[in-house]
Amino acid sequence: MSRTASSDTTSRDARVRRLSAARARDSEAKTTRALDVVRDLLGSGQRVTFAGVAREASVSTWFVYNQAQVRDAVQAAMEEQREHGRHTSQVSGGQRVNPAGLHTELALAREEIKDLKKERDRLRERVRLSLGAELDDVDRSQLVGRVEQLEQEKADVKHELSVARDQLTALGRRLQESEDDLTAARAGLRRAMRAVPTR
Repeated sequence: MSRTASSDTTSRDARVRRLSAARARDSEAKTTRALDVVRDLLGSGQRVTFAGVAREASVSTWFVYNQAQVRDAVQAAMEEQREHGRHTSQVSGGQRVNPAGLHTELALAREEIKDLKKERDRLRERVRLSLGAELDDVDRSQLVGRVEQLEQEKADVKHELSVARDQLTALGRRLQESEDDLTAARAGLRRAMRAVPTR
């Protein structure tokens, strides 16, 4: 091998090592960020979802699903919330529900449903495009494992979508009740003002 060829190989190997190290650092930073988001969401009582964690941590949903440490943390947090409920600061009986706040929650829930539907479509498309290529490169056991993983991801997204729809329905009911209370309060105030004798 000539000196020039040897130098090119060494230079290429050095670039590959640098790129690999940069990718590892980037992955580690994303993992740390995502785990922090899971902890913060759980601590504040906000609903933990794969799409929500990806959005808050500024990473792809693919990363959240495929980075084992992050995926396990999200699934554990979701399971904890399913079993024990979310520890949110609920509106007390003596406080009036703010219709504007409910409108905001409703809009956020609708946005999350939209995100979940987009993520579901992206997963379907990714499976469609990549499965054929993967068939050429993996053995049967790897393929079975991959299919099971994709089925689990699909089930998780469907569950999140179902939960978000339930939340949307509940928010709609709360908003209607709040508006009914507001209408009744206004009517009572008008009656009280008419009952005040004029001088």
